[in-house]
Amino acid sequence: MSIIRQTTNKSLMLFSGRAYPELAAEIGGYLGVSPTPTAAYEFANGELFVRFEESVRGSDAFVVQSHTAPINTWLMEQLIMVDALKRASAKRITVVAPFFPYARQDKKHRGREPISARLVADMFKTAGADRLMSVDLHTAQIQGFFDGPVDHLFAIDLLVGEICRKWGDRDLTVVSPDSGRVRVAERWTDKLGGTPLAFIHKTRDMTRPNQVVANRVVGEVEGRVCILVDDMIDTGGTIVAAAETLFASGAAEVIVAATHGVLSGPAVDRLKNSRISEVIVTNTLPLQPAQQFDKLTVLSIAPLLARAIKEVFEDGSVTSLFDGAS
Repeated sequence: MSIIRQTTNKSLMLFSGRAYPELAAEIGGYLGVSPTPTAAYEFANGELFVRFEESVRGSDAFVVQSHTAPINTWLMEQLIMVDALKRASAKRITVVAPFFPYARQDKKHRGREPISARLVADMFKTAGADRLMSVDLHTAQIQGFFDGPVDHLFAIDLLVGEICRKWGDRDLTVVSPDSGRVRVAERWTDKLGGTPLAFIHKTRDMTRPNQVVANRVVGEVEGRVCILVDDMIDTGGTIVAAAETLFASGAAEVIVAATHGVLSGPAVDRLKNSRISEVIVTNTLPLQPAQQFDKLTVLSIAPLLARAIKEVFEDGSVTSLFDGAS
């Protein structure tokens, strides 16, 4: 009796939603692969349709989508793409969502509220995703919402490198915009060689989203260049209010560093007209020409995502990319 042994070679296939195909193409450039040709369109009533134009059977599939506005459209498109891959016999499906949708709705602040970030994770799992990959989640607990591996990537090395290149010869203080993000700011101080740490004590009205009241600075900022760090800039209200509080406390200059440049509504005007010297973000989200301004510096997240995808594909260690950071 003869035994037939069949050896199969894994194939990495990259797929791009329509929200930000330029990022997927850039990631593919670092990996040496091109995004798989995909037919995608909307019916007259707004329903979405997706079909891949090549066989995906047995592939290690990575589905890249940037969850920018209209976020619900792009979330649904990514879910449909995952479902199509599952039904077409892809071997493993990894959702690559550099900016995780609904991440700010990670817990109930009051009664009768949803935990929408958990719902999104459940939908990805139901659609057929085996793994999630995201950058700088709003809170680390979101990793536990998904029943499977979650690769939580960090943009801190990229952002710190830019700060050191431009501002490394100045007296720096790392500032957290609120007490809840002090742990992230502490990681920044370590990366910057033990620079001082400060945070802004503030209150937030939970009935009025995107609005905060900045109160006072805890820490030494007088005469120093303050690096105000956060995971995202949405309408800019929190960041600009925090910067004004720092200036009122004697800060010489304020630099803003954030991973996700959402830049909704009045954000651009607020930042342009503020006393902030520079705003540094990554390109996890696409920025339209109207969202560009002189103070804005945009760094590419594509090399980090490509390295993480390569590690996952080769069954390597994603953690090794961050020297054990978690």
